[in-house]
Amino acid sequence: MAAGADPVIADLADWAASLEVDDADRDVARTALVDTVAVTLAAADDPVVELTEDLPEALRWAAVGHVLDFDDVHLPSTSHISVVCVSATLAAGGGARAYLAGAGVMARLGTALGWSHYSSGWHATCTAGAPAAAVAAGVALGLDADGLKRAMALAVPAAGGVQRAFGTSGKCLQVGFAADAGVRAARLAAAGASADPAALDQWFALAGGSTEPDLSGPALPEKPAVKLHPCCYAMQRPISAARTLRDGGLDPADVERIVVSTPEAGMQPLIHSFPRTGLEAKFSMEYAVATALLDGFPGRAHFTDAAAARPAVRRLLERTEVRTSPGGGDDLMAGETGIRVELAGGGEAETALDLPRGHPGRPASEQELTAKVASCVGEERAGEVAGISWEEAPGVLRAAFPAP
Repeated sequence: MAAGADPVIADLADWAASLEVDDADRDVARTALVDTVAVTLAAADDPVVELTEDLPEALRWAAVGHVLDFDDVHLPSTSHISVVCVSATLAAGGGARAYLAGAGVMARLGTALGWSHYSSGWHATCTAGAPAAAVAAGVALGLDADGLKRAMALAVPAAGGVQRAFGTSGKCLQVGFAADAGVRAARLAAAGASADPAALDQWFALAGGSTEPDLSGPALPEKPAVKLHPCCYAMQRPISAARTLRDGGLDPADVERIVVSTPEAGMQPLIHSFPRTGLEAKFSMEYAVATALLDGFPGRAHFTDAAAARPAVRRLLERTEVRTSPGGGDDLMAGETGIRVELAGGGEAETALDLPRGHPGRPASEQELTAKVASCVGEERAGEVAGISWEEAPGVLRAAFPAP
């Protein structure tokens, strides 16, 4: 390591190079693999598949895997860990340990960058993702700690991405860029490219990092949150809350006014109040409530351009007011989301929720996870994907997304 380098990159690389995993870690990795492959295959008909057909595998798999916004989220780091680290791992021929090394680095690096990094507009999946993808690919390629340090430093030029891309193809593509940059950096390091490990420390400071990563705990500190609906994680809670109103017999046609109360942190990525497209609808608090009231259990069919343009949706969007409150915590799940619906004739319905299903504090059931895989790939392939191995997964993705 270069003289004078701070310990951020050195400690993370040393931790990753010496990582020993146990059965609990492998279970986390297995869930991540199955979930990521499932949501990637689910997007086989998305335009991003054709857009990326001439691009490297890691970029393509991560972009396609993220375009539905159905992939998991690590909440302390506010980042989509698995779509980056699974894609990088598979592209480099790695397995569970490589994924866990990359995911562990991404979790710790993103958490150390902190909420202020995310709330200022950075897309932490990309900023923390590029160095983490370098670790995942580097471990898969057999790099030692010194090689991982150089790989992470070589990934720094691509460690960027901003939230203004949300609701466009740019969001999934910048996630793909991060995964690809990590694989490219690892391969360059394996080929002998030199780099100053202090580059990541300088980048870390410039990006707002002020605390050293915490290397304690299991390979991946806190399990990722699994999504049950294909949209931004900040929408999972209001969807779950609104579904309780619908399940209680509320008729959307009777709605006169909707008031949503939520901590302001939960609105950080929800930048489209009146979405015009299916992609924009994935980042809209107003649409979260509207689709849950109208559709019950919103799935892929409810986040299309046609679904967002429905007159019944527009009617509810126009009647929705979002009230934010300061404080309550600095993360997407701070506090709770409350929904009050005023009905025709003067009645009201009200509900509140702190954690949605799929959150580590309220885990999805095996039945829910099985249903998600089936919704992504169909009943006939659900068993195949649920039982997929790290060795089999690259072949499945290459068959689904063949190079020209």
